[in-house]
Amino acid sequence: MGWVGRLFDARDTLARLLLLDLSGIGYLVFGTQSGSSPTATQWLLAAVAFAVALVVHRRPLVNLVAQAALLAVAIQVVDDTTINQVGASYALLELAMWARRPRLIWLAAGLLAAIDLTDSIGDPFGRFLSGVFGLTVEVGLPLLLGLVIRTTRELGRQAEERAAEEQRRRESESRAARADERTAIARELHDVVAHHVASMVLRVGVARHVLTDLDPRVGEVFDDVHGTGTAALADLRRLVAVLRDPNGVRGDAALTAIEPSAVPAALGAAVDRARQAGVTVEADIDPAVGALDAVRGLAVLRLTQEALTNVAKHAGTSALARLTVSVVDGAVHWEVSDDGRGWVPAAVPSGGGHGLTGMRERVEVLGGQLAAGPTGAGWRVRTVLPATTPAPTAASLSPAGTPAQPPPGDRGTSVAPPAAEPA
Repeated sequence: MGWVGRLFDARDTLARLLLLDLSGIGYLVFGTQSGSSPTATQWLLAAVAFAVALVVHRRPLVNLVAQAALLAVAIQVVDDTTINQVGASYALLELAMWARRPRLIWLAAGLLAAIDLTDSIGDPFGRFLSGVFGLTVEVGLPLLLGLVIRTTRELGRQAEERAAEEQRRRESESRAARADERTAIARELHDVVAHHVASMVLRVGVARHVLTDLDPRVGEVFDDVHGTGTAALADLRRLVAVLRDPNGVRGDAALTAIEPSAVPAALGAAVDRARQAGVTVEADIDPAVGALDAVRGLAVLRLTQEALTNVAKHAGTSALARLTVSVVDGAVHWEVSDDGRGWVPAAVPSGGGHGLTGMRERVEVLGGQLAAGPTGAGWRVRTVLPATTPAPTAASLSPAGTPAQPPPGDRGTSVAPPAAEPA
């Protein structure tokens, strides 16, 4: 409805009538039709009209009746009825805008027209005709303006309702589409991925029990593979349950497979697993990570697992990796770097993978930025997960003030050691 709606808002009725009263007082003081000072009767009728308009500003029908009665009196006792005519016309405007029953509007317009015409009854035809034309301004104009504002407001309300209904429909369709996608993904995870992982775990377990005279070191490898596969199956079951129950999802926290207080121990287990793979890992983990919220705690764990896996795959088992996790003013500072000693160019897959992409997406959801790139002979990945939603500045990621970005193709296509993003 634009400026018209704001000008004639129901909450501003008192302000509009107050301005109208001030305009009436200015007319009486400076601009009466006769050029002479208003009579006491004019002042009295005007004062009553002003007071009634202010007192009953939230009851337009009562105001219209009162102003029409004052106009009828003014026609009989004073020569200049401008104040009372304007008051009655404006009362009709307010009634046309806000009356709940349109029938009242037409009855009020008829009443006001009849009172205006009483001033012309018995007078020459010319004055009567002038009075009829005067109704166009005194009755027709406020009636037309009020109906236009009323209709515009109603159309605006209907448009808002249609827009809200359309938004609800789109959201409903979007939720249904997401539910279908989640169900399809859950079905594939259950029928394909989980089936193959369960088969591998079963075969490793059978081999471990059948081959009783194995070298103890081989037995440890079997045990580690069996434990890793069992944990992966548990994570898959939890993920499938979340995907099949959208109503139980609470954002990323719904995917949390670990309590926040257990994050330090889980990080330690990830470090131990990397060490079992042959990588030398120096870990500096702030115990305060155990007090993080579930989402950031899980993010730190997943980032650490991915980064240490990358070190084992692409820097080699003889590499030295450094893990640093600290909490400063609620923000999590995380970094993994390696010296790249075991990097072998021939072992780098040509196409790269999605590891860094997934890490960036996880970090960006939490308002951070992931910086990854070569450092010396090795590779470094670092980020800051902010305590609040605003993303950290680039200066917080790089001493030079700009986050280190990996070369085109990510780590998997780098021509300098170490290389390759995990597939």
